Amino acid sequence: MVEMADGSANLMVTSPPYYNAPFDYPGLFKDYDEYLGLLEDFSRDLFRVLAPGRVACFVTDDMLVDGVKFPVVADTTRIMLRAGFRYRDRITWVKPKGYVRISRRSGLVLQHPYPMYFYPDNIQESILVFQKGRFDYSFLKKMPREELEESRIPLDEYNGQGWALSVWNITNVLPLGDRVERGVAAFPEEIPRRLIKLFSFVGDTVLDPFLGSGTTTKMAMELGRNSWGFEKDAGLRRIIQKKLGNTPGARTEWITRKARMN
Repeated sequence: MVEMADGSANLMVTSPPYYNAPFDYPGLFKDYDEYLGLLEDFSRDLFRVLAPGRVACFVTDDMLVDGVKFPVVADTTRIMLRAGFRYRDRITWVKPKGYVRISRRSGLVLQHPYPMYFYPDNIQESILVFQKGRFDYSFLKKMPREELEESRIPLDEYNGQGWALSVWNITNVLPLGDRVERGVAAFPEEIPRRLIKLFSFVGDTVLDPFLGSGTTTKMAMELGRNSWGFEKDAGLRRIIQKKLGNTPGARTEWITRKARMN
């Protein structure tokens, strides 16, 4: 993220490519070590660009590939701690029970109703929350009152929609119809919306280093925040432009960088 100055991001919300996910990223990495190497390199640059005291949120989960389960959550946590971050929280995002990606797992018990055949269907993902040091709350006393009030968390939603809990029940983006994200593994707008409101102030800069279809940037703009996004798949530019083009008051600047050889 060479375009970003040190300490210039106030919040990161992202979902890295799920390691060789059969439905979305089959064969993207040659092996699991290559995937972890990407996270290692990224975590160090993230520590550089994130402002002191601020928060980084990953939407991710363990991945089942060819019958092997990879501990993505544990390894991501270990890598972030090694980069210097504090482990602040883990929120479990639960999808509706009718949404099942690999139903044949639990179906084994129907075919063989005996012990040792049980493999549960996964309807959850993890939202990992890390922090660069500790936040200096005296910062709030220095903010103009009007700006602080503009960033107030909506307590009716906080209490009424379960924001205060470590389990969030949110409907996922379904691969149906003519949605903008068709063919892209996108997370629902409600996830970055909550995280942006809970961990940033109006006028802050929100970063998504794995931009995808642009959901994080769209919500940052709608909520009065600035945004940086990085995406290596040039084919997604049209999708991002279409999504951000429907955002009131959005102004975008594109920087195209040629891939650098190692």
